[in-house]
Amino acid sequence: MTQRLDYTNVAPAGVKALGGVYGYITRSGLPTQLVNLVYLRVSQINGCAYCIDVHSRDLIKEGLAVEKLVLVPAWHEAGDLFDARERGALAWAETVTRVAETAIPETAFLAASSLFSEKELVDLTIAIGLMNAFNRLAIGFRKPPRAATGE
Repeated sequence: MTQRLDYTNVAPAGVKALGGVYGYITRSGLPTQLVNLVYLRVSQINGCAYCIDVHSRDLIKEGLAVEKLVLVPAWHEAGDLFDARERGALAWAETVTRVAETAIPETAFLAASSLFSEKELVDLTIAIGLMNAFNRLAIGFRKPPRAATGE
């Protein structure tokens, strides 16, 4: 895969603005590993190799077991491997990412609301939106994953 353009150099202020949102999420109080699981799942849904690579590496550095990492795409069939809040965050990430298909049904909102405070749910939704934006940049401009560049 050949990168089409380096968006970080073409529009550094725009990428920095997204970085500001990323910084907000890191300070939001949501657990880092939970956020990275959501980032990974959103990236898997969107097929973003660059972001899948980044967030898989982040989760491994955070100590997530490889056995759990490989089951993220099938979290709903992994029993109690994922706790209730992880399952809730992953379900919310899926329905929000697929908003054009799901229209985010009331049942999904109520399920997520039962696990997260209002602020947590808003912050989680901001994180989902942010990762969708990063995925579109990386996919649109074909940013290669570290695994493919030998870094």
